[in-house]
Amino acid sequence: MSASPVAPPFSSILFDLDGTIVDSAPGITSSLAHTYEALGMPVPTPAELLRWVGPPILDSFRDLAGLNEAESARALEIYRKHYVSTGVFDAVVYPGVREILAAIHDAGIPLSLATSKPELPARLVLDHFELSQYFTEFTGASEDESRSAKKDVVLEALRRLRLAGADLGNPIMVGDRHHDVEGAHERGIPTFFVTWGYGSPAEQVGAVGVAETPRELAALLGLEASAAA
Repeated sequence: MSASPVAPPFSSILFDLDGTIVDSAPGITSSLAHTYEALGMPVPTPAELLRWVGPPILDSFRDLAGLNEAESARALEIYRKHYVSTGVFDAVVYPGVREILAAIHDAGIPLSLATSKPELPARLVLDHFELSQYFTEFTGASEDESRSAKKDVVLEALRRLRLAGADLGNPIMVGDRHHDVEGAHERGIPTFFVTWGYGSPAEQVGAVGVAETPRELAALLGLEASAAA
């Protein structure tokens, strides 16, 4: 797919979840701390655990915890059990983001979630905060994590939107980490980077627009200025 012109009106929009729609770090980091303890490993500092929020978790068990494939599978089992039972709702919706999602929906623009979090907990979060009503499709990592890289999630989101009859002539991705920017770029999709999430300024490289507030994001998306505070 070739790169789209970067200007509204956008024909479809893809949204990351953690760090873009919700601040989910408390639930994720507490479940990670529990996982480290259960494995008998020293628990990293809170700042170090924040590095886990956003990337595919199996990659982080390998790259950040130094676990092999079998150890990572065991760690994932421990983490998921704790997260789904305890941490998944330990999150808050960023102020102004609900209004943006509602404005996208009201404008009739197809909207898909595109997260590296598995789809079950992602849907639980959106349902809990009454955000599911704004989405056309819900795309995340597969249960076995074989689809967790952002480029693969984006590809699946586009496939589902296409099957739903969405126009993919001018799509845009919205996210807060370099994984969003790079993964979308690999599928020919530009990205608007939001700074209220977990990414550093260096991770903005490659984004076609940067929003420091939901109001700025609304403007980039061509939505009414009143859509976000």
